[in-house]
Amino acid sequence: MTRAYAYLRVSGKGQVKGDGFPRQLQAIKTYAAEHDLKAVQVFREEGVAGNKESMDRPAWAAMMTALLGNGVKTVIIEKLDRLARDLMVQEATIAHLAKNGIMLISVAEPDLMANDPTRILMRQMLGAVAQYDKSQILC
Repeated sequence: MTRAYAYLRVSGKGQVKGDGFPRQLQAIKTYAAEHDLKAVQVFREEGVAGNKESMDRPAWAAMMTALLGNGVKTVIIEKLDRLARDLMVQEATIAHLAKNGIMLISVAEPDLMANDPTRILMRQMLGAVAQYDKSQILC
């Protein structure tokens, strides 16, 4: 069984008590159970916008410190927009993880970190859609 960390994020302070965290965690636990993974720790980003750079997020920074220090090399997210809602932040974060040998798994988007050009295009398109969606919410 592969040990992993779960990363959860909600954007607004008002969402902290909503269904975002329970929904994300349930999706991650279900996926983990079906794929021989075990979420050994959960990192929750409370009220942090998806366009904020990853190292400016307290839970993400704590998780990266743990990842680089203890042998866990897998992070599970519910879906790509929980990682970021800014294409540049998304791609920089994924590149940083890959550089450090850390696998990012999205429950909703398979093969998120694949090197296949078509898969990279699809990931980036999803990131662009998430960024557009965020801009519409803020209007």
